[in-house]
Amino acid sequence: MPCLNEARALPWVLSRLPEGYRAIVVDNGSTDASVAVAAALGAVVVEEPRPGYGSAVHRGISSATADLVAIIDADATLDPADLPALVALIVSGDADVVCGRRRPTGPRVWPWHARVGTSALAAVISVGTGTRVHDIAPMRVARRSVWLGLGVLDRRCGYPLETILKATDAGLDVVEVPVTYRARPAGTRSKISGSARGTCIAATDFATTLVRHRRTRVGAS
Repeated sequence: MPCLNEARALPWVLSRLPEGYRAIVVDNGSTDASVAVAAALGAVVVEEPRPGYGSAVHRGISSATADLVAIIDADATLDPADLPALVALIVSGDADVVCGRRRPTGPRVWPWHARVGTSALAAVISVGTGTRVHDIAPMRVARRSVWLGLGVLDRRCGYPLETILKATDAGLDVVEVPVTYRARPAGTRSKISGSARGTCIAATDFATTLVRHRRTRVGAS
C-alpha cells in the first residue's frame, strides 16, 4: 500500500483486509500520523524516501516475501475485501496479472476529467498492444516474481501504465475484474485527480512512459 498522508483512511482500509493477508504500508514522506496509525493497526511499515507512486510501490514489492503480491491504494477508495476475487484468478492459472476495473459507487466519486483521461489512455493501450484494457488499475495482483521480472523503470505516476505495457509485451495474460470505487474520506483529497496540478503531472508521466515504451519497441525490432 503506497501511502502519503493517509492517516484518516488507513483504519478503514486495514480493517477490510481479508483474513490471511498481510499489509505492507510504504510511507512515502507522510507528514501526518500515517506511520503511527499503520503500525498500531498491525501493518508492516516500510519507509521510501524517494518521492513518487512508483517508488513506493516498487519498495513494497521488494520488501514483500510472499509469493503473491497485491498492490492497492491506501486512500480508502478501494476495498481490500475485493482482493480474493483477483487472487483466485492467479492461483487458478487463468491469469498472470489481474487488474481491478473501477466501478464508482456514485456520480461524483470519479472526477470527469480523470475518467475521460483514463478512458483515452486505456484506448491507446488497447490499440497498441491488442489487449483490451478499460482502466489503469490502482488495484493489481500478480506473483512477486512477475512484478520484479517486468523490470518496470518508472518511479512516478507512469508505474501502473508501464506495468501493463510490459506485461503485454511479455505475452502475459492480463485480466480485468470489476472492483468497487468509493469516495475518499471527508477532509482528504487525491494527489492526482484532486487538483489540476496533480492531473497534469500524471498526464506528463503517462506521455513519457508511452514515448519511452514506443522507442524501446522500435529499438528491439
